[in-house]
Amino acid sequence: MSTSAHSPAEPSAPATTVTDRLVEANSKYASEFTDPGMDAKPVLQVAVVACMDARLDLHKALGLALGDCHTIRNAGGVVTDDVIRSLAISQRALGTRSIVLIHHTTCGMESITEDFRQELEREVGQRPSWAVEAYTDADQDVRQSMQRVRTSPFLKHTDDVRGFVFDVTTGKLREVLPA
Repeated sequence: MSTSAHSPAEPSAPATTVTDRLVEANSKYASEFTDPGMDAKPVLQVAVVACMDARLDLHKALGLALGDCHTIRNAGGVVTDDVIRSLAISQRALGTRSIVLIHHTTCGMESITEDFRQELEREVGQRPSWAVEAYTDADQDVRQSMQRVRTSPFLKHTDDVRGFVFDVTTGKLREVLPA
């Protein structure tokens, strides 16, 4: 006698994945959706660069509504070449002028090293073309990211660039002043 929910003679129903749940949630969302009539230009003319950490609800934390900003997220919230690409498009094609950089406390990027690339190379047989951009001091990395933005020849507006560290236990932003 089988103890599983399905008898061996019956075909098994496909397992529900997280992606299936997300697609189902989207179906409900879409059924109630009405076009907000916005274009792609952010109302507040601001781009926010932040870590991809799931504990950061940027819109709530910053009091933002749909259409207010461009949000660019990656591991650590560091300013990489791809972030500069996104910021250049955001500014030059879509009118943003201000840039807000947000790192956070207890970031996973503080616990890994550039050795991660070598480990990947050994595992898959190919060296990643990108840097890990790990760091041990969030404040210093925010300063470095601000400097990368301010010195990029591809960005038109670098006078309103500010950096912060978000505390994941209190929800508060702490501003990091440039070097």
